Amino acid sequence: MATLGRGALLLALLLALYAAATGVLGARRRDRRLIASARQSTYALFGAVLAADAVLVAAIVGHDFSFRIVAETSSRELPTGYLLSSFWASQEGSLLLWLTILAGFTAAVVATNRRTNGELMPWVIAILAGTSAFFAAMMTFAANPFATQVAPADGFGLNPSLQNPYMMAHPPSLYLGYVGVAVPFAFCMAALLAGRSDARWIVSTRRWTLAAWAFLGIGMLLGAHWAYVEVGWGGFWAWDPVENAALLPWLTASAFLHSVMVQEKKGMLKLWNVVLVTATFVLSLFGTFLTRSGILSSIHAFVSSDIGYWFIAFIAVVIAGATLLATRRSYLLRAEHRMESLVSREATFLFNNLLFVGLAFAVLWGVTFPLISQAVTGSDVTVSAPFYEFFAVAFGLPLVLLMGIGPLIAWRRASLRSLRTTFGLPFAIGGVAGAMLVAAGYGDHPAGVAAYSLSVFVAVAIVLEFVRGTRARRALGDEAWPRAFVSLVGRNRRRYGGYVVHLAVVIFVIGATGVSAYATVGEGVLRPGERLDVGAYALTFEGLERRSGANYEERSAVLTVARDGRSIGTLEPGQRAYPAEGQTSNEVAIRTDWRRGEDLFVILDGARTDGSVKLKVLVNPLVNLLWVAAVVFAFGALVAAWPDRREARRLARRYADATVPGEA
Repeated sequence: MATLGRGALLLALLLALYAAATGVLGARRRDRRLIASARQSTYALFGAVLAADAVLVAAIVGHDFSFRIVAETSSRELPTGYLLSSFWASQEGSLLLWLTILAGFTAAVVATNRRTNGELMPWVIAILAGTSAFFAAMMTFAANPFATQVAPADGFGLNPSLQNPYMMAHPPSLYLGYVGVAVPFAFCMAALLAGRSDARWIVSTRRWTLAAWAFLGIGMLLGAHWAYVEVGWGGFWAWDPVENAALLPWLTASAFLHSVMVQEKKGMLKLWNVVLVTATFVLSLFGTFLTRSGILSSIHAFVSSDIGYWFIAFIAVVIAGATLLATRRSYLLRAEHRMESLVSREATFLFNNLLFVGLAFAVLWGVTFPLISQAVTGSDVTVSAPFYEFFAVAFGLPLVLLMGIGPLIAWRRASLRSLRTTFGLPFAIGGVAGAMLVAAGYGDHPAGVAAYSLSVFVAVAIVLEFVRGTRARRALGDEAWPRAFVSLVGRNRRRYGGYVVHLAVVIFVIGATGVSAYATVGEGVLRPGERLDVGAYALTFEGLERRSGANYEERSAVLTVARDGRSIGTLEPGQRAYPAEGQTSNEVAIRTDWRRGEDLFVILDGARTDGSVKLKVLVNPLVNLLWVAAVVFAFGALVAAWPDRREARRLARRYADATVPGEA
């Protein structure tokens, strides 16, 4: 079995190298046979990687503990769902997942571009196959998922914090995002190599970029909810280095998605887009490097290993190659038009880019500061949450403002009258909302008041834009309001899907501000019959209960809960002990009140020998808006990416010459 897995991995490496080489030769010689061979090699590459996956899955399901990573991440008592998710719980398995998704995406890109992008595809194949070769080589020579040992009687099990349903969704979602950004990067580099200065590569990768960006965002939100319900500190984002590493490519990808609109519409910001798509790909590699190398301390990171040097070398090659190529093709990146006014959509998107990149740089500086400090002074100095929170507010509030202005302001130059017509009412309502918050006693958090005021401004501006568009659609015929609304969105899914995503961000900002600025916290040690008051809640400790699960023993504190003197039920925060893993984990108790818009969040910090317990209790207002935002975000991204036949026909006419050499 192990020999078969190693053989499949070695075959994948050879096929990736062959596809990269024939892609380059085919592009340079314009040889259709070489290009066809490179194309077929990508399908074979995907098949070889799937064969390696099958070997590892069979070993996991069959409890073959002679495989080292199977013994380290699973056990016979591990439930089936977590048993399958142990595939990517190890360092080597997660790298194999990276390669699997990349090989699958490469095959899909080749299949969907058989008769289009003839000049670009050989280079695209070479770049994507070269990236696959890097991961296959790293696993073949440095992090072999098929390493064997003398089989123990049972495995060591899975880390208790990973025994959560989110383990089956959060890592794959992030990986789909991390790997997906390789596609627009490959097309961008291919366009430069082929000497193309048009926006064809942007159009060809629009949905790939949207999908990768959406999966990154959804993955982070899934991870936030996982941390909220599992880790047991009451928050959803700890500014952990690996959390930040996932945020970085999402920020630059967000800037890229806005910036490409300017290139498509005005032929501007071409160099910006090359820099942004390269930065996004490099940061996705950097995030993988942080998690896999163990170079930084994180609850998400694996143990220290030598593969960090592989990543550093590959990242250096990517940066050097992209920089050299952009420099040599700089004549292709000249703007076709000049910016006419600072009060225009082009200027707003440029300011948007600057803020996204500024925030990304601040987060990157915070992540890498311990490494810089260690190299310069010899001491490991870390950056704490207040550093990140300062820049999140400093860059985030202007971004929220631009989120309401950018999509609605006119191209080229906006008049004062149009600004007043478009933004007068939203600004007024946002200002009134801020004044009401101050009057209600929330003025001691100026950043929170500003965040809420700007969120109201953006929400009103977007809703009014939907109303104006729907009214205009109704004026063209006799459609009812719902049908006119659906028709409006259907005729410009990219635009209105983007508005829905902006609404999701507004909902997220409101929820994050509520839980960050206005949470109530209480702690206490209680004996049976004693009470702890936190805000409007009273919690009475009734005693301890013990129960057994499939692979754990749990001890819970039984609490009766009352709000404003009225009983509302019981909560049972607990702690679980996992014998196979030799570890314990907190099991928080959460009571959600949707009507009041808050969570009662209870943590059992410890149980003492005298029968008393130590509790930490939080009242988190508006926190559930974060999870609502995740659903709205996913829906908006789906609307924006949904295929549009009218747009496809228009683009087909525009790029009618984009065929494979020698094919009709």
